[in-house]
Amino acid sequence: MNDRSIAVGRALPAWGGLARLVLFFTQPVNLVFAGIAAIIAFLALYPSFFLLYGSLTDAPLGVPGHFTLRNYVQAYTDPTAYRLILTSFLFGIGASALSVFLALTLAWITIRTNAPYRRLFELTAIVPNILPPILISISWVLLLNPSNGLINVILVRLFGLTTAPFNIYSLPGLIFVEGLILTPLAFLIISAALKSMDPSLEESAKTLGSGEMGVATRITFPLMRPAILAAGTLNFVRAVESFDTPAIIALPARIEVFTTKIWREALGSFPTNHNLAAAYGVGILIIALLFVYLYRKFTSQIESFSTVTGKGFRPHQIDLGGWRYLASGVALSLLTMMVILPILLLMLVSILPYYHVPTWQTWQNLTLSNFHFALENQRVFRAFGNSIFLAVGGATLCMGIAALTAYLTIRTKIAARGLLEGLVFIPWAFPGTALALGLLWAYVDFPIPIYGTIWIIMIAYVTRFLPYGLRAVTSTIIQIHKELEEASTVCGAGFFATFRRILVPMMRPGIMAGWIILATTFMREFSATLFLYSPGSEALGPLLYFLYLDGMRGRVAAIGLIISLISVILIAIAQRLSRWDKR
Repeated sequence: MNDRSIAVGRALPAWGGLARLVLFFTQPVNLVFAGIAAIIAFLALYPSFFLLYGSLTDAPLGVPGHFTLRNYVQAYTDPTAYRLILTSFLFGIGASALSVFLALTLAWITIRTNAPYRRLFELTAIVPNILPPILISISWVLLLNPSNGLINVILVRLFGLTTAPFNIYSLPGLIFVEGLILTPLAFLIISAALKSMDPSLEESAKTLGSGEMGVATRITFPLMRPAILAAGTLNFVRAVESFDTPAIIALPARIEVFTTKIWREALGSFPTNHNLAAAYGVGILIIALLFVYLYRKFTSQIESFSTVTGKGFRPHQIDLGGWRYLASGVALSLLTMMVILPILLLMLVSILPYYHVPTWQTWQNLTLSNFHFALENQRVFRAFGNSIFLAVGGATLCMGIAALTAYLTIRTKIAARGLLEGLVFIPWAFPGTALALGLLWAYVDFPIPIYGTIWIIMIAYVTRFLPYGLRAVTSTIIQIHKELEEASTVCGAGFFATFRRILVPMMRPGIMAGWIILATTFMREFSATLFLYSPGSEALGPLLYFLYLDGMRGRVAAIGLIISLISVILIAIAQRLSRWDKR
């Protein structure tokens, strides 16, 4: 062996790491992984860092400052902080418990009984998702406020009461409305577990002499426990981070929860104190992260409680006899509170010249002026344009990133793919208000002028709701056999051609399902948008809120109905595009 060969041999170990790195990036899939990982890490960690930074500095937004713990001391040593934390937990626990109870009742009636019209109830349980939560809150305020709430006025006149029996401006009222808003999400989780439960265990218990109640308490509900805990934990997080319902009910009632406190410090006071708001934001983020961890733990336990086998079966169905009509009545009552009453009230208020309790003279003064305002006003037109752009563009961008992420985490053997999925779910725990504060601190001095534009809202939407898209497309890609990709590769197609021609068409149902969820969510998103919008980028959520504060109930109702109609149109278009030729 000559001296040159010896020198090259000695140099190989030194260059081994660099050679492996170069070899890694020569593969297109690895380049895609690096790009997607960089994007997701930036989206998840950048606002997290700046939220923490804002809480630890003594300077206002956009001004260099010094390190300090004063904001945390001020936030959490204030005597009112204990009441704030207690009220937030009572609100979260109450709303999540109510939503799980209502969802469990509705799921049991629609899936496990022979109640009439149960399939109709099952389908309409997800209808509230097209209504912005802020509109549902406004509807119940108009129904149950103590001065002129429609239900209160009817009950007072009917029974001769001296005072209104219900007061929506209270903690029970806040819990009631938020519980109704969260019920569809709990229903989706619980009903899926009920449908997938093998009935053989229940049939065995009945064979051994157990009645329907014994089967339910000893077999069904113990098997359902992980799903129930998962739904309750997730809805607790969603309630604690919610600002839609507290903005309409808690603020006027002077009920302080985390999100209202953040709003008061960041937007609702003068001078504003974004540093103190960031300290509260970190607190609510820590709580959310803890309960999201519990949610992931409970959902992993669902698999260990799984009773689904390869053998086909139908869920055990209970014959209620004459009680089946009562069960349908209960389901109808729940859906009336969740869907029918809010929509009917919005339709009524939208054609009134001003909101009032209807009389016989009311029907002579109906008007379409609120719809004319919604269709002709320049501010409303611009808000619709911004929201549709955010819904269509944001959902498309989000599903593109989600599809690539799902492929990388499911199909590849890259060592860091688990870390990639973990990064995606960090923003899932981000409350909208806390994420908005982090984005404000992060982009106020960003080299690219994003602050104060519609693009910062787009970033907030994609960051916060990317996990929803990932869940939708992951369940689809798992069902695609890998031999299709291998056949494409054998025929000479590269990664990008295989992904575009084989995987994307096969994943289309999951992609379109995720797109529908995201587009309708973006159309009605409110909490983060309120903190991030500027006059030129106002979306529908802030517009509805400020019109409501100005007392324009009819215009709010008309715009809300148009939003629901647009959401239905988007869903119909997406479902049509998701169809493929099965030949």
